[in-house]
Formats: sequence, structure tokens, C-alpha cells
Amino acid sequence: MKKAIFPGSFDPITLGHHDIIERGVTLFDELIIAIGINADKKNMFSLEERKQFIEDSFGNNPKIKVVTYEGLTVHFCQENNIDFILRGLRNPADFEFEKAIAHTNRDLSSIETVFLLTAANTSYISSSIVRDVIRNHGDYTKLVPKTVRIK
Repeated sequence: MKKAIFPGSFDPITLGHHDIIERGVTLFDELIIAIGINADKKNMFSLEERKQFIEDSFGNNPKIKVVTYEGLTVHFCQENNIDFILRGLRNPADFEFEKAIAHTNRDLSSIETVFLLTAANTSYISSSIVRDVIRNHGDYTKLVPKTVRIK
């Protein structure tokens, strides 16, 4: 069974994340969307909200699980028998950053990182851009799945 993790803060999940998840789930028997808990980071959305956004988007797919975790991603993978880390790439800067993390993960474990390029129509979207649009009362709905709504 090929299990992969797609880790991130998902604050909030974007159409870019959604695209990677939809395409990534076709490559693996199980895809775990793992929301990392980082106490140093000030999130716009609570952990529960972020998890709910993702579950509402993919809850009908039995191959997708949504979990939260703390600590190193490779440790979570080792504890849960996960062999692959799925990452999305929007641009060359993402590649350089993700490449360094992938090399570090390979030094720490035998876990492989699989990269998917984001779709051209979502390659400009990041969670930080979405948060900025929300803070400034812009139309964020064009950047996120329909499950992401501010109350």
C-alpha cells in the first residue's frame, strides 16, 4: 500500500492545495492531509477551522484522511508507516526551498518526496496572499475552495 502525506499549515487551504490533493490522490492508495501545528506561527484560522475546511472538501473520498501533528514530518511518517511526502511547486523559489527540505528528510529517513507542479491557473495563489486579501476585505472566494468561508 502506497501511503503519502501532504503536510502544511493550510491557513487556509487554497485552490492550489486543492489541485495538488486532487491529482496526488490518484498516485497513492492513501493520502493523508496533515496539518502541522507550529506554536510560533500566528494563524488566521483555528486548527479546527482549517481541518474542517479540508474535511468538507474531501470528506467523501475514502482515500483521503485529514490529521493534525506536531514535530518533524519525517517522525510522523515513520510512526505511521508513510513512505512518501507530497509537495506542490508553484515556482523556482518553491523548488529550491522544497529541495533543501527533501534532502534533509532523506538524510533523516528513507522517505521519498514527490513533487507536483501546480496548475498554471493556480500557480500564483498562496495562503499568505489569501490572508492578505481577507484582511483587506477583498474577494478571497476566487482563491479558495467553496468550503472556506468566513463567518
